[in-house]
Amino acid sequence: MFAAFIMTLAASAAVAQEETTTTTNDPIVTENTTTSTVTTTSDSTNTVITAPPTAISPNINTANSDLCTVGVSGAVQTQILGISAGSTVRDMNCEKLKNAKTLYDMGMKVAAVSVMCQDGRIFQAMMDAGTPCPIDGKIGAEAKSEWEDPTNQDRRPDSRPGIGMNIEPDTRTTLIGGAVVLGILAILLGG
Repeated sequence: MFAAFIMTLAASAAVAQEETTTTTNDPIVTENTTTSTVTTTSDSTNTVITAPPTAISPNINTANSDLCTVGVSGAVQTQILGISAGSTVRDMNCEKLKNAKTLYDMGMKVAAVSVMCQDGRIFQAMMDAGTPCPIDGKIGAEAKSEWEDPTNQDRRPDSRPGIGMNIEPDTRTTLIGGAVVLGILAILLGG
């Protein structure tokens, strides 16, 4: 009887084991309803940063040229107005040197010296060296006596005030234009 009891217990354990191993793949379903209301109030400020206006001065290229000019340009920019300008200015000393060299290269040495003697400093240096500048086709001692003649004093480059300091028309125009631009800038910045 004891043996029959053990067999019954073993058979019921086997049936219980079979029942626990069976699984179902049914999803779990829950019912949930949520209602949300979101109210947002914001105060925002946008700052747009842009590049400032720019006045670009013109490029005046005089490099690698056989011209006796100098390029001058400039630009002024304010919050309201931008101005740019450019010009070329003649270099009179450069022209004088080129003319003298050209005359000398053509074999006209006296004419080349005469061109150089238009500068009061060179005129005085030539007189100090005992080789006066040519005048009216005369050279040497004859030229020296002509230069020392009181009637020719107004022709001496070293006796004229401001020789080499005279403002050329192109330079004068450039200076006036620069003054106008500076005046406009002063008005814009001051007012």
